[in-house]
Amino acid sequence: MEITSVKITKVEGNMRVKGVASITIDNCFVVHNIKIIESQKGLFIGMPSVKTADGSFKDIAHPIDTEARDKIQKAILEEYEKI
Repeated sequence: MEITSVKITKVEGNMRVKGVASITIDNCFVVHNIKIIESQKGLFIGMPSVKTADGSFKDIAHPIDTEARDKIQKAILEEYEKI
């Protein structure tokens, strides 16, 4: 899996969400609305999700394993640091 494009939009005024990313994987699959979130331990990503009828949140798209998640997070946070 190759992250072939990362686009970041910074978010102003929100204390935790610092930006929103879109990534393209292998020039053929796009995932939008990946949140860049700041916590006490640093920045991390939150995959796109929807609120369910019971008030919980369910991911729409997410990596299957830790290796894929780390690769996506690294690509997004590296691009975020550039802007």
